Amino acid sequence: MSTNPLLEVQGLSVSFADQEVVHGIDFSIAVGERVALVGESGSGKTVSALSLLRLVTNAKMCGQASFDGHDLLAMPESELRAVRGRDIAMIFQEPMSALNPLMTVGDQIAEILMLKTGLAKAEAAQKVVELLAETGISEPARRAQAFPHQLSGGQRQRAMIAMALACQPKLLLADEPTTALDVSLRGQILDLLTRLQQSHGMAVLLITHDLNLVRRFAERVIVMESGWIVEQGPTAEVFAKPQHAYTQRLIASKPVRDVAAPAGEAPAVMEARGLRVVYPTPLPGFRGWFKHGEFVAVQGANFEVMPGQTLGIMGESGSGKSTLALAALGLLPFQGELHIGGQVWGANAAGNKALRRQVQVVFQDPFSSLSPRMTVQEIVGEGLGVHEPQLTHSERQQRVVTALRDVGLGTTDDTAMARTLQRYPHEFSGGQRQRLAIARALIIKPSLLVLDEPTSALDVTVQQQVLQLLQGLQRERGLSYLLITHDVDVIRAMAHGVLVMKDGAVVESGPVAQVLAQPQHEYTRILISAAG
Repeated sequence: MSTNPLLEVQGLSVSFADQEVVHGIDFSIAVGERVALVGESGSGKTVSALSLLRLVTNAKMCGQASFDGHDLLAMPESELRAVRGRDIAMIFQEPMSALNPLMTVGDQIAEILMLKTGLAKAEAAQKVVELLAETGISEPARRAQAFPHQLSGGQRQRAMIAMALACQPKLLLADEPTTALDVSLRGQILDLLTRLQQSHGMAVLLITHDLNLVRRFAERVIVMESGWIVEQGPTAEVFAKPQHAYTQRLIASKPVRDVAAPAGEAPAVMEARGLRVVYPTPLPGFRGWFKHGEFVAVQGANFEVMPGQTLGIMGESGSGKSTLALAALGLLPFQGELHIGGQVWGANAAGNKALRRQVQVVFQDPFSSLSPRMTVQEIVGEGLGVHEPQLTHSERQQRVVTALRDVGLGTTDDTAMARTLQRYPHEFSGGQRQRLAIARALIIKPSLLVLDEPTSALDVTVQQQVLQLLQGLQRERGLSYLLITHDVDVIRAMAHGVLVMKDGAVVESGPVAQVLAQPQHEYTRILISAAG
């Protein structure tokens, strides 16, 4: 790695209208250096990176960003357009939204090669296959002909990396490149970026809130809070002796285990025997006219959830864990036996309504699971209209207020609470929206919550707060949780027992301490090792 600065940013400020969101920051990146820009949502890290290429709309930017001797912020648009993609490339956070759904992956990469390097169509097509092969995609020639929706999450991210590397840039801006991926895929993508960075000799600015990735990847770290750089230095030094209180808080935000032992001999809240979920699939040729094939998403799972217990279900995308959760909620047809509080789930529609009150769900992304057209009062109180229709308006409102206070969103000021009840989901932060989702689930007093990746969309400090809330509610109310996650740290902090799923089958199960400390199955060992 060279000590010569490839990029030197001085006094970078970014404002929207009259509000400044990035406040005169200074940092540099040397040739071939790996730097991480760390902070929570709203810290200004992504806006700062996008501003270097002037990709932030309706923003006023001040300061200097000297790249290879030229100021990016003062450069004419025509010159900057030539720099984008050729000298400075970017990997965006969500490849499904960054890739064009109407073009094949190969055509999108070839378009950049032809535009930026002047390659002919046939030469660009051959180069595309080579780039995809370099990123480790199997059958690169065939994958080049695929549309983004036909690729897995890891394959889409590799395609984005191939696109970014097409013109052999000097600087790669990687904005949360692994956030939407499973833990083992995160490690693979990180190893791939490291290998490609070293072979191409390029510098990388990794924008992330995942401190495990920073520790594994970056040589130097820059910490941002509320638009300010509060600390920067060599990664090992910052992690060993953080100087700023915000950095200390980020590093200390690893989930902490604070759960009570479940009750003794009480009957199971949920019990499954031979639970099987099958999806029909088309058969090729004339056989498909008369019958269909089947894809087994869950293969005969057995489990039970006791009162006050958290059962964690761990596995990668496609392992069947979310399908298992949907079947447990009665939202998918299934084979086998499933009992809620000793009663058969799915036997009749009338009985299901009463049982459904006992099992509620908190989804992964609160922004998409909460209706944007409903107020807080309508969202949280919706279940009462179904299960307790006899309540008066004032009684229902009081129950909503109590539920909000139970999840830490209440206030003793009646005027302020009245305003909160009339607000909409977009007016809350990510952590507050997840608290709303928990309040909505708790208001009808269930005995079991299905938690489907409840913290994966949250920053580390907010994740810790939500887990502490769930742990406290479990101790106070004796709640049971069916926890779906790929995060080993969350399993370690929350679960009493754990099921490990792969390709629809339960490959290992047992008490969480035993499974995580002495995993018997190779797949379990891979998951735990990838989590760091």
